Amino acid sequence: MSERMNIVTREENSPELTRQGVVIAPLVDIFENDEEILLFADLPGVNQENLSVNLENNSLTIAGSRKLETRNQAVFEEFGDAEYRRVFSMPQGLDTETVKAELKDGVLRLHLPKSEALKPRQIEVKAG
Repeated sequence: MSERMNIVTREENSPELTRQGVVIAPLVDIFENDEEILLFADLPGVNQENLSVNLENNSLTIAGSRKLETRNQAVFEEFGDAEYRRVFSMPQGLDTETVKAELKDGVLRLHLPKSEALKPRQIEVKAG
């Protein structure tokens, strides 16, 4: 039997209007296997320079910003500048030295490997 780790989302305030734009909690998908936790976060329009991923004291923070350049006066606008932010409580025992992050086509892919102590292992049973 394998017990899966629980990742608890610390709820941020609902999206709120600010002078700079909207603060949005990005949508995420989280998968877990024996080797790692894999997190996908939707961050449309965010580039690598405007993205921050921090893992500190079992708290994972994803923050990014989308800045759109406008050439003309907008008549109607639904898609504009935005700030993305989401915070997660992470389980203890992740191998923080080997975490990998990739950003491609507006999707952040975050690999959070488990330490050897957390990985399931088979125990050999010897005949007596």
